[in-house]
Parts: sequence; C-alpha cells; structure tokens
Amino acid sequence: MRNIYKSSLMLLASLMLVGNVVLAQNGVIDNMRSNDKDGLNVFEPAKDLDAKFDGVKVRIGGDFALQFQGLNQSNAEDSLVQLGNNLNLPTANLNIDVQLYDGVRMHLTSYLSARHHEESWVKGGYVKFDKLDFIKEGLFENIMQFTYIKVGLDEINYGDAHFRRTDNARAIYNPFVGNYLMDAFTTEAFGEVVVQTDKGFIGVVGVSNGKLNQNVTVTSATDNKLSFYGKVGVDRQLNDDLRMRLTGSWYTNHGSSTGAYLYGGDRGGSRYYYVLHDLTDGGSDFEGRFNPRFSQNTSFQINPFIKYKGLEFFGIYEVSSNSEEEANGSYTQLAGELLYRFGGQEQFYLGGRYNAVSGEDVENGATKEVNRVNIGGGWFLTKNIVTKFEYVNQQYKGEGWTGTKYEGAEFKGVMIEAAISF
Repeated sequence: MRNIYKSSLMLLASLMLVGNVVLAQNGVIDNMRSNDKDGLNVFEPAKDLDAKFDGVKVRIGGDFALQFQGLNQSNAEDSLVQLGNNLNLPTANLNIDVQLYDGVRMHLTSYLSARHHEESWVKGGYVKFDKLDFIKEGLFENIMQFTYIKVGLDEINYGDAHFRRTDNARAIYNPFVGNYLMDAFTTEAFGEVVVQTDKGFIGVVGVSNGKLNQNVTVTSATDNKLSFYGKVGVDRQLNDDLRMRLTGSWYTNHGSSTGAYLYGGDRGGSRYYYVLHDLTDGGSDFEGRFNPRFSQNTSFQINPFIKYKGLEFFGIYEVSSNSEEEANGSYTQLAGELLYRFGGQEQFYLGGRYNAVSGEDVENGATKEVNRVNIGGGWFLTKNIVTKFEYVNQQYKGEGWTGTKYEGAEFKGVMIEAAISF
C-alpha cells in the first residue's frame, strides 16, 4: 500500500515536470465515460469527433468506498462463522486517463486497496482509437466516424451488466452494494472493434487470450485457446422522456486451460465480507457470488434497459454452458432491477433487484439454485458522492448443495455504503 502511494506521487510529479503535458483535471478527455453521476446509464461511450487536440492531457482520478455491514447467516449444519456488525475494509482505486493524440486515449486503473489483494494491483488498461490520423490523416475517416478500436489488458465488453457493477472501489454506477450472482467480469489481453451508428445500432466483435494470469509457459495441461466474444443491439432515445436499449452478447472459449475466468476474473473480491465462511475450512474472498467454472465455456447474455422519466428497468437473461466433452453442464441467470430516480436532478432513488441462478454441473445432474433479493435506495450528495442503503437476502437451495456448507445456507441483513468517484 505504502509503495503504491509513493509510486503514484512520483509518477504525478514526473508528469508535472514534462513541459508539454497539461494536467486536465477539469476532465477534458475525449470520448470518456464520466467517473461521476453523469456516467450513470452510459454503456459504450458516445463519440465526439469535433474535439480539438491541442497536446497531451493527463487526468488523475480515484474511487473510494466503505461499507457498514450488518449481516447474519446460517446453514443446515450450523457450521458458518458468526458475523458481527461493523465496518469493512475500505477500498480505493487510482485512475489515470491520458489524451495521447487526436482520437487516441489511454486508460489505466490500479487497485490501491482491495479485499482480495493486500498489496496494490494494476487492474488493467487499454488504448482506445477513435481516429487513425496517427497513421495517415483522414485514414478510414468515413468508417471511424461510427467505429472505435480498443486494445489492451482490461475488462472485456461482454454483456451490459459490467457497466453497472462495482469495480473494487468504483461503486458510483451500482445502485446496490453487491454485484450480480454470475458476475461476468474478467481482465484479459484483448482487442475489440465497436460500431455505434447515429440510428442507435451497436455492434462489438472482440478476441482475448482467455487468460487472467498472463504467462508464456506451455505444459501438457495448457492449450492457450483464444476467447471470441461480441454484442449486437440497439440503443435509442425515442423522445425526451423515453430511452430503450436491447442487446445480446456472446462469449466462447473451448480450451481446457482458458475460458474459465469469465465469472471469476475480478481480483477485488465479494462486496459481502465473510459470508459463507465455514468454521472449519473458512472460505474464499469471492463467496456470495456463483461461478460455474466451466473451462470449455459458451455463454450468452440478453440485456433490456428502459428508462421512462425517473423510472428505470435493467434486466439479465443469461445462459452459460459447458461442452459435450465436459458433460454438458449449464446454468441460467435471471435478474430484474427496477429503480425510481427522483428529485430536481434525480439525486435520490429507491428500488429493488431480484437475481437468481439455477442449473447443473453436468447434464441431468443435481440442481443448484441461488436466489438474492436487494431492496434499498440512495442519495447523490453531489455528482461525486453517493450513499446507499440496502436490505439483502440470499438463499441456497437444491439437491446439488447437499453435504456442503451451502446446504440450506442463507445470509441476510442491511448494508450501508458510501462511495466517492472523481
């Protein structure tokens, strides 16, 4: 922790010494999702090709989050640890955005404090190309008007739920504390092309190396197959009051040593601390979420989003399946989130979320079910500060949990979270 603060200060000081670098703390970075309330309900950020490049700009930002947790839990064997009411470990992110050239932007996020990693950790970063003028002025200008290219090692654009989740300390986009049960989020080496037309069409085609932990070692247990993913949809502002978005996404990797990270690639850990920890064997930092752990994985996700004035709905229908070679396991996720935002600037909101996962590890195997209900609300004190309150109830059902600590398991209670992003 101490080393990352020292390194960050050294980096900032070095940038300030470079004569042609301007610290753009007013946020003047092209085609960037705003890291505050203005970034709510932004998915793929819109393109502004009229921005004028007048030199390298650097924007330093951050995220901070802290929860008060008041949960209790139980299971069939009465083997879970007792949870008290207290504060969780605060989390923090460091964000660096750089306008490198006309239509060329870099992003980097580091986890300064996270539940899962005691040391600081570079989450990932990418370079985004909105123009190709660095190769030749006007190159593919007609195509790049509605296209951008991202290359890096960062979260891949599968599904729409990852735009509304909490990313370690960046909790400002998430109306609740926890993320979805099957949390599709992984950081891999990737390249993707995104198309957005002025009629609302959205298209994404991407490829990643399928690895969370990057290495070049080859053994008899590795096959290093690529992951392929994409998205097709439409996002239309039909009038001043009504916006409708519908997308379908897919992801596939049939490697035996790659592709298993789609629902387990978040290094931050669960937002509900120490739930489902056993008195004897403890538990992981990721308890409370569900990962099918399919190595030969094919997944697809459908996401409707509707906003009418202050009323907002977001949904998930998702299926993740294994291959026939791996016994045809399959899990289905359903989620529905209904919010009402109100106040002069929609700074207040109330709502609820229902999330359920059910399926089998192998075809015709014992069924596992996980259900969660969140009810709560929040208040944006400013564009950069939000406080949230929620009641959560999560239950484990089905014969597939028999004989494990999850048999008859349940946790429930209240969570209060405060978050700052800038």
